Amino acid sequence: MAKRVKRLEKGIDSLKNEIEEHFTKIDGDIEEKNFDVGKYHVREIGKSLLVSLEHKIDLLQADEKYAELVKSYKSRLEEYKRKLEND
Repeated sequence: MAKRVKRLEKGIDSLKNEIEEHFTKIDGDIEEKNFDVGKYHVREIGKSLLVSLEHKIDLLQADEKYAELVKSYKSRLEEYKRKLEND
């Protein structure tokens, strides 16, 4: 069981890094006014990466820090959606 927990934690860390990379790309797309590409990154985060992250957290039956992490990612994602729709 310990091996599975470590593997899930590594997977969560990997997803966090990938989500942060996409947020960085969205910032660049907004600066360069590539709104269609930015919207792609928003969809990628929302439809696959966050879903995978939530699934791994559920399997891990993790504590509150992961729940707060998902909430913060969702709020950032909503903020980017608003920025991309307004521009």
